[in-house]
Amino acid sequence: MILCLLRHGESLWNQENRFTGWVDVPLTEKGRQEALRAGELLKKEDIKFDVAYTSVLSRAIETLDLCMKSMGVSLPVIKDAHLNERHYGDLQGLNKAETARRYSDEQVRLWRRSYDVRPPNGESLKDTQARTVPFFENCILTDIKMGKNVLVVAHGNSLRSIVMYLEHIPEDKIPLLEIPTGVPILYEMNDKGEVLNKKQLGQRRTTKRDQKSCNTGPVGFEPTDTGSEGLRPNP
Repeated sequence: MILCLLRHGESLWNQENRFTGWVDVPLTEKGRQEALRAGELLKKEDIKFDVAYTSVLSRAIETLDLCMKSMGVSLPVIKDAHLNERHYGDLQGLNKAETARRYSDEQVRLWRRSYDVRPPNGESLKDTQARTVPFFENCILTDIKMGKNVLVVAHGNSLRSIVMYLEHIPEDKIPLLEIPTGVPILYEMNDKGEVLNKKQLGQRRTTKRDQKSCNTGPVGFEPTDTGSEGLRPNP
């Protein structure tokens, strides 16, 4: 069985270097081309996908639509908020470079790449994983164990959390993991849901560092107390 993980194409706020999170921004023209190219790459692999999963955010949905168009297929699509990007809280909409200048590169690195450090009123990767992995196990992995080939189109951090689970990446190594936009990641899986092989298609850069609904618990995000009073700039 094949599991394909695909991060959506470049969004408008990716282009503008802004924290996006749950803000529903569209793809850029480059992002649409990335989605079409991903479909072309998958078509060459001649994989017969049985079902597709995506989030409820339009940049992922449009990427999936364009990818399927390029592949020349129409798959059953399951849209679920468990696959949404991590919620960036008070950082959403802010420019990343300007935020780093104000709060320090190290602070922004921790907010963006660490496992368990939350941005103010937002989710850590650990929080994100607490909703993505149960959904993955209960829905996506169940399909794979039933012999289905599955296409998942989601977001940088929701996919990082799933890759961490699949590849048993330790917490101290997860800051090194990047998921590029528009690059299909293929996992060959056995009927026990174990990874046998992995490859990336058309990799541009080195990896560094609604037809049914599955009930895996609440997906609503409630901002939590981060021990701060919002954002505090460098003194």
